[in-house]
Amino acid sequence: MQSKAITYSNQPASAARGRATLLAIGLGLAMALGHAQGAFARAPDSFADLAQQISPSVVNITTSAVVSGPASGGPIVPEGSPFEDFFRDFMDRNNRGGEGAPRRSEALGSGFVISEDGFIVTNNHVIENADEIEIEFFSGKRLKAKLVGTDPKTDIALLKVESDVPLPFVAFGNSDVSRVGDWVVAMGNPLGQGFSVSAGIISARNRALSGTYDDYIQTDAAINRGNSGGPLFNMDGQVIGVNTAILSPNGGSIGIGFSMASNVVTKVVDQLKEFGETRRGWLGVRIQDVTPDVAEAMGLTEASGALVTDVPDGPAKDSGIIAGDVITQFDGKPVRDTRDLTRRVADSPVGQAVPVIVQRDGRSETLQVTLGRREEAEAAEVRPAADEKPADPVEAEILGMTLAPVTDEMKQSLNLPNDAEGLVVGKVDVASEAYAKGLRDGDIITEAGQQKVVRLKDLEDRITEARDAGRKSILLLVRRAGDPRFVALAID
Repeated sequence: MQSKAITYSNQPASAARGRATLLAIGLGLAMALGHAQGAFARAPDSFADLAQQISPSVVNITTSAVVSGPASGGPIVPEGSPFEDFFRDFMDRNNRGGEGAPRRSEALGSGFVISEDGFIVTNNHVIENADEIEIEFFSGKRLKAKLVGTDPKTDIALLKVESDVPLPFVAFGNSDVSRVGDWVVAMGNPLGQGFSVSAGIISARNRALSGTYDDYIQTDAAINRGNSGGPLFNMDGQVIGVNTAILSPNGGSIGIGFSMASNVVTKVVDQLKEFGETRRGWLGVRIQDVTPDVAEAMGLTEASGALVTDVPDGPAKDSGIIAGDVITQFDGKPVRDTRDLTRRVADSPVGQAVPVIVQRDGRSETLQVTLGRREEAEAAEVRPAADEKPADPVEAEILGMTLAPVTDEMKQSLNLPNDAEGLVVGKVDVASEAYAKGLRDGDIITEAGQQKVVRLKDLEDRITEARDAGRKSILLLVRRAGDPRFVALAID
């Protein structure tokens, strides 16, 4: 079928005006689309220039250590692969020394040079327990490396090589200005294949996996085994993350990779370079998040801040912080939650005096705390603050729990300290809110409404006071194996 050419040469003036209007609308739409396209970053035509720029600073890392026992792991080869027999023979040769015979084990990883004099960043798990560390540069040059220091909490390690010539290196960027959707490039040694580049976008930020100081950038750029310790670059060729982990059901990349944010890494690297170890600030409190029900029970206007559950001997106790305080500001900035407070305290210099604002009994108090050093505190055995008085052996059902004051027999059977006091949970109704919120047999309730309880009447009085004050719940301080936490239970 032939297409018809539409012309307007013989149309009346009204149609011409219509065409002019349509033309104006079309031009306006085209201009608007042009502006919209300019507002969004276009995908680069190629990553080749960036890859060429960054490649000389990225390194492959080979570590070796003498271990006992048979070889384990090794290449993953699909069943029926033409390489299956080859790798089976290879592994058999490695194991001929016997079940318990010492053998030399090798591991592969990645890293990157951060200074022309040879400092190299990688993951702690890449070089952990290694006897020898060898660095292979993009040029093919190989150098032995020595370990400067490690930080297992962020899985970062700092290495040093000696070179006769200045080494190409890369700079860290500011990970805090990176946005979800930004293009990123990962480079490293995946599956021992050598230098390899992959590209993707930032999928999410501020991810936490399992560590206290976690601040991971999530990316869909392909990251596999062997990429550990390698850099994640922004489009300016700056390192904004250290590739550390992947989420995968099969050990291979499925587009969910995690890189420790550069603003965490730089602080660690600076300390490792200066001291050979980390030196984090320490406040000396045990804390938990303020949930909406806890906020309601405490009469707080919003569920934010860090609720202090225990104050052992240390800087916080010396400054006057007590259990039940809610830390709302640290060093002049609001505290969102426990993770926020923990990271900011750790980033503060040891020995620095900082103002800490707490909410206590409905009013704000500002306290000056001189921070200690976390590593020293963790090396020492810090016991939770203990309470003192014994109580009356009477049993009662309260808030879905069978409760009784602590007795000498209970102290023995529950392995409690001699000066323990409070109400022991004997049984918890499985249909109760107390059970749903995790209270179990053997827990000790030491406070209710932020006041000590040593008798059943103490708890009943606190519940009555909370009801009279119009509260819908009461805050309990519960200890299990010495570890405290606050739990809010409804009293309606």
